[in-house]
Amino acid sequence: MVVVLVVVGALNWGLGGLFQFNVVAVVFGDATTLSRLVYILVGAAVLLQALQWKADQVRWLDATLPVVAKAEVA
Repeated sequence: MVVVLVVVGALNWGLGGLFQFNVVAVVFGDATTLSRLVYILVGAAVLLQALQWKADQVRWLDATLPVVAKAEVA
């Protein structure tokens, strides 16, 4: 769920920057309670993702370490 919200936020920022198009405002209305909720959820998801970044890096490294070690031996 966090990744989906981060992607939605990134797409909204990208489309806003490139074309001045706000997907959230188009779908949920401009400054409605629902659109504000979406912005809050996206912000919380990004914060959670940022806090978990180091743990994710360690997990990715642990997952790829055996593959790297085998490649160095061969």
